[in-house]
Amino acid sequence: MKMTKWLAAACMVAAVSGCATQGQMDANPDDPWEGYNRKVFAFNDTLDRYALKPVAQGYDYVTPEPVQSGVGNFFSNLGEIGTTINSVLQWKWANAGVASGRFVVNSILGIGGILDPATRMGLVEREEDFGQTLATWGVAEGPYVVLPVLGGRTLRHTSGLPVDWYTDPVTYVEEDSVRYGLRFVDLIDTRAGLLDREELISGDRYSFIRDAYLQNRRFEVNDGETGKDPFASGDFGDDFEYDEDAFAD
Repeated sequence: MKMTKWLAAACMVAAVSGCATQGQMDANPDDPWEGYNRKVFAFNDTLDRYALKPVAQGYDYVTPEPVQSGVGNFFSNLGEIGTTINSVLQWKWANAGVASGRFVVNSILGIGGILDPATRMGLVEREEDFGQTLATWGVAEGPYVVLPVLGGRTLRHTSGLPVDWYTDPVTYVEEDSVRYGLRFVDLIDTRAGLLDREELISGDRYSFIRDAYLQNRRFEVNDGETGKDPFASGDFGDDFEYDEDAFAD
């Protein structure tokens, strides 16, 4: 489930060494609460280093790759329900149809979602959460904030968490031990999947993860669309003037 995956991604901060100091970093207008955020980030760092990461490493070592894939597929399949609901709320009917179709196909043919025949059938959707729905409804992104345990996200993304929680089928498992067990397995499986990616982080860990999150989040909100490149499209405006002398040697 998306929320649990972000929990693992947020705690990933323990793995790499930074080389830039806080004093060298320029203030980021997206992060007005940086002083507070860095303190929470340090707490999440410690939690990951001494608890989450060692368990994930052990899980990755003893669990065969096909089993890990099955676990990931299972929780991803449950996430199709939230994607379907939020796609409808955003009037993305095609995406809602694909997500609901994936859930049915994988639940039946994929043995409860452990396998993913829907992807092999060409059924691929965009994951949607309530934070993205709020963006579609015109709610502003808000500042970046780091939450204890849950990690960094925008204020709008944070506001969508309660709805995401209640659209997660695991929430409705009555037996506490089963419900918490499922969330723990999802968390550890996701964290194990991030172990090989930690070497990509460079420089100041906090800034790198913050900027990567914001870039990825905006990509998701915009459904993968980026702004139009005026030089690629030739749309420079009526008052654009080209001066050959400016490019002369």
